[in-house]
Amino acid sequence: MSDQESSTSASQTEGEFEGEMEGDEELEEGQRDSAPCLSSTLRAVIRIKQKYQALKRRREEMALGLGGAGTLTGAPGRTSPKIFTFDGVTPSSAVPQKKKRRRRRRVMFPNGTRQRAPPKQERSRAKYCLYLLFAIVFLQVYNAIENLDDHVLRYDLEGLEKTLRREVFGQQGAVEEMLSHLQDYLSTYVHNKPLVVSVHGPSGVGKSHMGRLLAGHFRSVVGESLVLQYYVLHHCPQEADALQCAHNLSTLISQMVVRAEEEEKIPLFIFDEAEHMHEEILDELWQLVTSKKSNEYLNAIYLFLSNLGHAHITKHMLHNSSSSSMALTASRRHSNLVKELTPILHNTLEKLHPLWTEVDILPLGLLEKGHVMECFLDEMTREGFYPDHTNIERLAGEIEYYPSVGGHEYSQMGCKQVVAKVNLL
Repeated sequence: MSDQESSTSASQTEGEFEGEMEGDEELEEGQRDSAPCLSSTLRAVIRIKQKYQALKRRREEMALGLGGAGTLTGAPGRTSPKIFTFDGVTPSSAVPQKKKRRRRRRVMFPNGTRQRAPPKQERSRAKYCLYLLFAIVFLQVYNAIENLDDHVLRYDLEGLEKTLRREVFGQQGAVEEMLSHLQDYLSTYVHNKPLVVSVHGPSGVGKSHMGRLLAGHFRSVVGESLVLQYYVLHHCPQEADALQCAHNLSTLISQMVVRAEEEEKIPLFIFDEAEHMHEEILDELWQLVTSKKSNEYLNAIYLFLSNLGHAHITKHMLHNSSSSSMALTASRRHSNLVKELTPILHNTLEKLHPLWTEVDILPLGLLEKGHVMECFLDEMTREGFYPDHTNIERLAGEIEYYPSVGGHEYSQMGCKQVVAKVNLL
């Protein structure tokens, strides 16, 4: 706004104010004429009040007319231009708004009752007993796991493995299978049934020799009194004595298992020439094997050695031998032999007696010419002969063999004649 405009508006304001004052004087004169009886003091108060109201009304009108500038009458106008800035402006969105607190609902109680706090729940003491039970079970399981190796070490299965691999020829797969059964069974002292293994094979393949090695090893680790070698043709040759032999055998086994339970050991019972066992002896052994009357009868190892089913083993090996099978390892060949012969042998033996339904069958295969030569070498070394390779080949050539099949030359009698021929040297 220019200086000329400011002076013009100021002169207009002064004129209006003078006119207003003149109007007030005229009004006062009129009132003076109309009310001659009023005192001079009262008239002065009324005049001052009217002037104040007129001045206040004029200021409000001026404020509205000048756009709310709010300048007093007669005040000098502002010559500097107005500049709009955002300094004094505060956006409404930036003003923090107080979050309304949600009022909690009041709990209404029935009339005539007092407000009571919820009862404090007592901690159950059974919780601590449960924690204690968990700790005890954990310690027992941990202790049992730690004692597994200690229990197996007592029977020295590593030494047994070395002995069997060194002394038993041509049956490495069967040796591994036997050690696997013993490892699983001897790893703990708690069982739900005894370990019953039945070794089958033709004559001279090493059944009795394996039994003697097992008996000697267990005598060294559990004691002489907990190992029994029972030869049927020696201990009970007469069939008329079968019932008494069965009773005596049952009494002897009961005494041994009770003694083994007291010493926390597992006894070993070996029955050689099991194909000659009488019916009464088989019945008594079946009762002992399936007995559930006490725990000591469950912690025992029964080993049966027989040539039952040898015809099936011989036929299978002669008809299934080929040049391709030579590339397989001994354990792989024996695994195939067990897989294919086990159902056949089970069907054959179950018809003879129920005892054979409780056994784990372990077949032994035929021995080749190379295995027979190893038998001669071992026996000649034991007897103090010089192990001449030429002499060994000559002796091995005197043994009878089946016709060569797929590059394999199997012995008909295994190593059964080796001892007799070495004694003739």
